[in-house]
Order: sequence, then C-alpha cells, then structure tokens
Amino acid sequence: MESPLMGNGAGDATCLSSPESAELHPAPSLVLVPEDEDGDYPAVRTFDDAKSIFWLESSRLWAIAGPIAFNILCNYGINSFTNIFVGHIGDVELSAVAISLSVIANFSFGFLLGMGSALETLCGQAYGAGQISMLGVYMQRSWLILFVTCFFISPLYMFATPILKLLGQEADIAELAGTFTIQVIPQMFSLAINFPTQKFLQSQSKVGIMAWIGLAALILHIVMLYFFIEVFGWGTAGAAAAYNISAWGIALAQVVYIVGWCKDAWTGLSRLAFHDLWPFARLSVASAVMICLEIWYFMTIIVLTGHLADPVIAVGSLSICMNVNGWEGMMFIGINAAISVRVSNELGSAHPRAAKYSVIITICQSFCIGVLLMSIIMVTRNHFAVIFTDSHEMQRAVAHLAYLLGITMVLNSVQPGVAVGGGWQAVVAYINLFCYYVVGLPLGFLLGYKTHLGVEGIWIGMICGTTLQTLILVLMIYKTNWNKEVEQASERMKSWGGQSWGEDEASQEEKMAHSMVMVSFEPRE
Repeated sequence: MESPLMGNGAGDATCLSSPESAELHPAPSLVLVPEDEDGDYPAVRTFDDAKSIFWLESSRLWAIAGPIAFNILCNYGINSFTNIFVGHIGDVELSAVAISLSVIANFSFGFLLGMGSALETLCGQAYGAGQISMLGVYMQRSWLILFVTCFFISPLYMFATPILKLLGQEADIAELAGTFTIQVIPQMFSLAINFPTQKFLQSQSKVGIMAWIGLAALILHIVMLYFFIEVFGWGTAGAAAAYNISAWGIALAQVVYIVGWCKDAWTGLSRLAFHDLWPFARLSVASAVMICLEIWYFMTIIVLTGHLADPVIAVGSLSICMNVNGWEGMMFIGINAAISVRVSNELGSAHPRAAKYSVIITICQSFCIGVLLMSIIMVTRNHFAVIFTDSHEMQRAVAHLAYLLGITMVLNSVQPGVAVGGGWQAVVAYINLFCYYVVGLPLGFLLGYKTHLGVEGIWIGMICGTTLQTLILVLMIYKTNWNKEVEQASERMKSWGGQSWGEDEASQEEKMAHSMVMVSFEPRE
C-alpha cells in the first residue's frame, strides 16, 4: 500500500513560489511548506519546487558532508604525506611503502572499515527513529568485534615479506615493505576504535568535531614526519612511528569527545554490548565484503603491476596515480557517508520522498565535482607528480597515465553511497564481486599482459569493471521502492530498537538477532 507521505495530488504541498502563493507573496521564496506534520518533502511538480528542494537538501547534505569529507581527507593525508616524505628518500623506499600501504594496510583498512560501516545502517536508522540510547550499545559491540578481527588479521602483517614475494614482488621491495608493515601493526588496532566512533558521530550529524580532530592529527603528522625523517634521519622507521602516533591520537580523541560530550547517546558501558555478537558480526561482515571488494580491487591492480617489466617505475607511477585518486576517493567517501546518514535518518523517520531526493541531488552534484577534478588533472598532468617524486622518469610515467586517472575520478564521483544507509550491503557485495572480479580483473589481466599495454591495460580493465558497477547501482536506485524501504526500516527498528525494553530480555534479544539476519540477508524485490 502506498505511503500517505507520498501523496497523489490534492494533498501535496507546494512551494511558496507556486502561482497560488504568488498572489499572497509577491517576492517568491525558496522556503518549503511541509506536506504534513512528519516533515517529508513535497512532490516535485514545477521547476520552482525542484529548485527549492535542491537548495534545501544541498544545505542539509553539505552540512554533514563537508566536515566528514574534510576529516577523511585529513586522515587520508596522513597516508599520502607518509608516501610523499618517503618518496624523497628514494624510488625503492617509495615503492616499498606504497606496496605496504596499498596492499597490506589497505586490506585491513577495507575489512575493518566495512565491518564498522554496519553502524551506518543501524545507528542512522535508530537515530532517525528516535532510539538514541541504542547508539552507544551498537558502538561497543562494534569495538569488540573489530578488536577480535584485528588479531585474526595480524599474521598478514607479520608475514608480509613472504606473502609479497609469493605474489611476485621484487625481493628488495618485499623486504623493506615487510619491515614497514610490521612496524605499523599498532595503527591497525587503532582502526578498531576509530571506525565505530566515526559512525557513531556521523549518524547524529556530530561531524564538526571530527573535522577538527582530523586537521590537528594531519598537522601533527606532518611535523612528526619532518622531524623523524628529515631531522633525526630515521627513514621508513620514522614514517611508521609517526603513522602509529597519529592514528591512535585520532581514535582516542574521538572517544574522549563521545564520553564527555555525547551524554544523550552514550550512557556508559553496557552488558548488552556482549549480547548477540555473532549476529552483529554477520551484519558487519556483510558490510565489510561490500566495501572490501572495491578497496581490494585497487589493491590487486598494484599487485598485478608488480609483475610487469621495470616494476619499480610501474608500481611507483601507478601508486602515485592511485594516491591522487585516493584523495578524490576519500572526499567522495565523505559525501557517500553523508548521503548514507541522510538516507538512513530519513528512512528511520518515515520520509521516503526525502530519502529519494537526497540520493538524486547527491549524484548530480558529485558528477559535476568529478568532471571538475578530471579537468584539473588533465591540465596539470605533466606537473603534479613532482609532489611525490624527484625522478624525471617516474614523472613521465605518471603523465602518461593521467588520462586514465581522469576517467577513473569521474566514475568514482557518481558511485552512489546509499547502499549502506538503506541496508543493501549483501546485494551490493554481489554486484561488486561480479563487476570487479568477474569482469574488471580478468579483462585487465588480458589487456595488460596479452596485448602488451602494460599498466594502461590493467587500468583500462579496472575502468570497465567500475563502469559496469556504477551503471548497475544507478539502475538499482532508479527502480527502488522508497515506501517499501521505509517499511523495512520501521520493522528493523522495532526489532532492534528498545521500544520494548520492559519485555523479557531473552525475548528481546531473540528479536534483535532475528532482525540482524534480516538486515544482512533479506533479498530485495
């Protein structure tokens, strides 16, 4: 049955700039008259309606996206400036640290980020439904699960050198990369605290503090890199030390803010955090697979490049391009996190039209930003590599790949971030698996090794997989029944949320476990 929020005609509200209201208001306004008490957006019937909703939603979106994107860019800047400082030590050091951060560290980063992203669905919809007290419980469960996951990932760090050699990396690069990887194990454990606290704050739109923490950490990191590498001469070991200190500084600063200034959502440690860890882990793994398949895809491209002739230049040039692409990617992760917050909050509040319009407006704006960034890359293609390396040969190799970098940036910009907010993790995981690993990687291998296109061929294959994934996600959003998404979010919150905390605890926990399975594996029509 169609939601009354959607309306069919006479009951729909209009903007103040409509013809009827113009007689009463000679100067048209962009302020919307709410359709009903619930505050959903009115249906778009005129250009003025569209313009009003565009500006209103844009202000709401960027109030969240701006600080989140800035925080993520600062966090990514810690990685990027680590590469920049190490790159001026030498080409081997640049390739080794790039391999460590792009392959081993990205493996754990992707998996832990994905597991932490389960909170975007649960916390966002719980906050929209007014069940704020549950946010702290969800975050504590995520802490526990991510910490345990870190112990399982640790062997990957400890045996990085033989793993990289097995994957075909040159011995000198693998040895140095393995040493650096062991030195940054503390950074991995910081992510078990960092990601859940980020999602906790994002779901409530408390994102300003995240931006300030990110900026302080980035400045501190650059200062430490300068002293540890340039002044003290500690080389890659100094880079690892700065990396660990900055990562833990971010994680602990966010926890301090939550404990001290989020009294409504943080009510202290709760024994409920230890209940139903397995169902919660299943939801976390579903989120992790969805995100990891994309992050590991780029990681695999770096590994394949290591098998080409002259791997130092091949890996180094591609790593620089991936680093620049990562800056853009981190910004769009911020935008996607914001739209995930908007969608989950609106679904939790039973506003289907607001969720739908949020997605449409975000995709349009993101595409424009992607085109602008591509233009900047093309104009500066012969010069931007100077930031990362003093090697003229490496700079020429990067310039040769610039046009592929520009295309990738546009594709990244239009990948919608609504999947997490709507609880579609499992479906998108299958889409990513097919597009990236059935289409993109085999095609890249074929073009890179069988047609002698080298790095270009591998990257072209990657672009084909990304294009297919983007088209499928856009089609999926186009065909989404937002009324049904509201109904599913409502059922999810009834089971998860504390609307019946007076019930027998075993019965309540049983409902919560059932809802976990539903969120993770329920097929969408």
